Amino acid sequence: MTSTQFLFALMAPTDSGSMGTIVLVGQLALLFVIFYFLLIRPQSQARKKHAELLASLKKNDEVVTAGGLIGKVKDIKDNRITIETGTAQVIVERGRIVQIGSEVSPTATQ
Repeated sequence: MTSTQFLFALMAPTDSGSMGTIVLVGQLALLFVIFYFLLIRPQSQARKKHAELLASLKKNDEVVTAGGLIGKVKDIKDNRITIETGTAQVIVERGRIVQIGSEVSPTATQ
């Protein structure tokens, strides 16, 4: 059976009636539930955890940025944070802070 014949066979009308519709709706609902628990829910939990991390940020905390900079927080103004790294001071966005503390997380090593 060629791919064209297979497509025509899929598009052919069936006599399954309303039972086929119920099965299709059930499959779509199951697919949405799986999609929710595998993708949407974990991402919203991670976003909530990151927001809590940023809310607990204070001066003199040692932080790690998304770019890999490690330093101490010297100043916090709205969405900007001044980080001291060695002799330099760097201004980063608040959302770019990925970790508070110097210990390496298991996800950072992967």
